[in-house]
Amino acid sequence: MSVQFWTFFFVILTFGLYIGIAIWSRVRSTQDFYVAGKHVPPIANGMATAADWMSAASFISMAGLISFLGRDGAFYLMGWTGGYVLLALLLAPYLRKFGKYTVPDFIGDRYYSQTARLTAVFCAIVISFVYVCGQMQGAGIVFSRFLEVDIVYGVMIGMAIVFFYAVLGGMKGITYTQVAQYCVLIFAFMAPAIFISILMTGQAIPQIGFGSQLTDAFGGGYLLDRLDGLSEQLGFPAYTEGQRSMQDMFFITAALMIGTAGLPHVIIRFFTVPHVRDARKSAGYALIFIAILYTTAPAVAAFARTNLINTVDNVEYSAMPEWFNKWEATGLITFEDRNADGLIQYTGDAATNELDVNRDIMVLANPEIAELPNWVVALVAAGGLAAALSTAAGLLLVISSAVSHDLLKRAYMPEISEKEELLFARMSIFMAVLVAGYFGINPPAYVAQVVAFAFGLAAASFFPAIVMGIFQRRMNRHGAVAGMIAGFSFTALYIIYFRFINPAVDNADNWLFGISPEGIGSLGALLNLLVAWTICRFTPEPPAEVQALVADIRRPEVD
Repeated sequence: MSVQFWTFFFVILTFGLYIGIAIWSRVRSTQDFYVAGKHVPPIANGMATAADWMSAASFISMAGLISFLGRDGAFYLMGWTGGYVLLALLLAPYLRKFGKYTVPDFIGDRYYSQTARLTAVFCAIVISFVYVCGQMQGAGIVFSRFLEVDIVYGVMIGMAIVFFYAVLGGMKGITYTQVAQYCVLIFAFMAPAIFISILMTGQAIPQIGFGSQLTDAFGGGYLLDRLDGLSEQLGFPAYTEGQRSMQDMFFITAALMIGTAGLPHVIIRFFTVPHVRDARKSAGYALIFIAILYTTAPAVAAFARTNLINTVDNVEYSAMPEWFNKWEATGLITFEDRNADGLIQYTGDAATNELDVNRDIMVLANPEIAELPNWVVALVAAGGLAAALSTAAGLLLVISSAVSHDLLKRAYMPEISEKEELLFARMSIFMAVLVAGYFGINPPAYVAQVVAFAFGLAAASFFPAIVMGIFQRRMNRHGAVAGMIAGFSFTALYIIYFRFINPAVDNADNWLFGISPEGIGSLGALLNLLVAWTICRFTPEPPAEVQALVADIRRPEVD
């Protein structure tokens, strides 16, 4: 049976499961809608957190970027997993003990200021929109290739599904849907990785295959040595040698780490567990579940890159297999026969290279390139959709709660009833889906790059404010608001200038201290801390009750 048949089968089966869970878990109260009634067991919350976290960037784009960046792509692995250590140690238990619904709720009450709350609302909405655009883009890529529909219609289908279960079930429905989505996406990622590892190295565990010798059919020798040789032969940099400067690698990794710990859609997950101790357990479970995919991604990247080079270089275009033509029809692979010899010249020299491959397709195309069974190919498509839609749902809930709870209920319309608040929350999701869909159809960059910008903004705005709010009694509203505005504005302007206004100067010689837009959030966080600390020293201390609150949330308790 064809790939398209199996794709329809898996998509209908999994989407039916998600919709069924949403109907079963539909909510009628704001507590269920925002924090799932605070009754989610730690292991289920860890699994849901992993699905919420492992977005289209992790499933679709990360291994693809590593396959082209080589060693430089390690900052995604170190940053995104290291952030969960920070989250477990510095934030999760204290925020759960604080007991609010959202990050703006914490910042508004901790800094006793509506201005602080509104600043946090603005940051949460912008960060979530940047992030969710990448998810819609990822869903569109999967639909356009495997269901053979235009990417516009693919994005619209994804919008409709995620809108349905986010509106109906709120956080309760999203949580249990994400548990199912984690099971789908991890199986879909691991199954082809195991198959290909056996095929190329004879090792069933991809992490071991990554450091093993290739079979004779693939030329023998160690995988990474072989990949280095193939890359250099074609004019690409050696796969295991980095091209970025050490300081840029450091700042990107740091931005991804503290950005992870500051992302509102990740933090909100720890408000859903019954007890404070369960928040830390959830973070531990999430790190285990995430590590399964993240330790496999480097192997998948190396397998995909090796297979691609072996399959396309110096091969007759007319003899390319069906998968190549299918991806070419999406516009994500393009071939230009510059010397009119009918052969594909794939080189690192832009003047002679005839093949352009979108990095976001590497994971999705890898099973086809390796000639795995059609059902495995289709399973990867279902996994990619699960990853994209699970994260999109969490982000849409952040946007919804920021508008209905933090902006309306807590700021401008405190008299609205619970029923009216739920209505506004669902209306907010509808508007957010439309905006996210537009940017999913008109993406500004690769999925993982778009997501990296969201991490930079979270690192520069939320992380310093939350950490200082927990560990520094002296930090007041004046310092926190000024720091958030300074860090967020600096980071956003830097990204906008070097990525969208003047990308022609997007190189290390023009970057500030040699730091790329993906890593500038680290510098934004330092600016946030510096501004906040300086201003708080010259302005009044927080009220005594706020300082007592800070002391209380850090006091261990048996619950």
